[in-house]
Amino acid sequence: MKRILAFLILNLLTVGSSYAQVKPAGVFDVEQRRIALSQPAFASIRAACLSIPRDASWSSLKPIMGLKATEGYGTDGTANDYAWAVMVLAGRALAGDMASETALRDLLLTWSKANAFAQTEVENDAYYALKRVLLPTVVGYSVIQRSLDDEQRRIIASWIDPLVRKVDYNFDGSVDHNNHRYLTDSVLMAWGAVTGDDHLYAKGIDRYRTILSEARADGSLPLETRRGARALWYMRQSLSSMTVMAEIAATRGTDLYGLNEGGISFDRVLSYTLNGITEPHVVLAYAAENYIPGGESDFRKPDLGFLSKRSHGRHYMAWTEAVVSRDRTGLATRRLRNLFMRSLKNDRPLIDEFAGGNATCIWGRG
Repeated sequence: MKRILAFLILNLLTVGSSYAQVKPAGVFDVEQRRIALSQPAFASIRAACLSIPRDASWSSLKPIMGLKATEGYGTDGTANDYAWAVMVLAGRALAGDMASETALRDLLLTWSKANAFAQTEVENDAYYALKRVLLPTVVGYSVIQRSLDDEQRRIIASWIDPLVRKVDYNFDGSVDHNNHRYLTDSVLMAWGAVTGDDHLYAKGIDRYRTILSEARADGSLPLETRRGARALWYMRQSLSSMTVMAEIAATRGTDLYGLNEGGISFDRVLSYTLNGITEPHVVLAYAAENYIPGGESDFRKPDLGFLSKRSHGRHYMAWTEAVVSRDRTGLATRRLRNLFMRSLKNDRPLIDEFAGGNATCIWGRG
């Protein structure tokens, strides 16, 4: 009898473990987060999910058939309103607003049936814009999956899937190795996690390891710190994609935050970035290369605009919500938490495409 009981328990554990490894999740565990947001302890976070009202005009947004490369420095922003609507509606739906869940469902169905973005130009800038749109789209889809019937799920997934695979493209340049590629693989990994596609999911794991292996001993990323006045800007952007990948992996029980490649870990990259924010001269030797620096040509004048909420409502430090919510006690995390409490928390909700949407709603604690 004991042998039979032991066998049954072992079998259940094996099945449970296998299911945990392949269970479609996404950037975060949606149902677990829904439950958390319903608890009194998360009242302030739930309020942050609902703090931006649903705009009735979003239902009339005309699908954009394709994104285009821009002249000079910049990105096609024609899909900004769509991305903003998806991020706000997904946060509201996560907090239990059924009207927003319905609105998000209808928006995604409309754009899916129109095959939006399918005509995006095969140029790295246009693809970059597409990737920025895709990450919140994947997150939004994961949030409302439960309310979709089989046909609706098929329609939306059949639209997203080829777009995700489209951006897995090599342009034979530095964009195949820098923050552009990090964003790509965060999108592939997210969609792989949502759909159970282990091949796509593994691309994120592989990229994460590559980022660490390519970092300098001080934690700086060579292709980002050469960017003149925007050296720290792109270090921060890289950390955003790394955070998304680490959070996706965490849903399967994998700790990428603690991964160490040749002495380099997430904390080392984070620490270097925080050092640069505190003492910008730290990055000057690398920034002097002044490679595509953006609007400011003087590399001695670092662009720290990412520390403040943008006029369009986004906050490029939204990814910090995920890191500071983790029970991690390392020095880099403690320093980030201090920065968060001092300068970022008052800007909640922190929303950004690179983080997949309303990061306060997705990861924040009171």
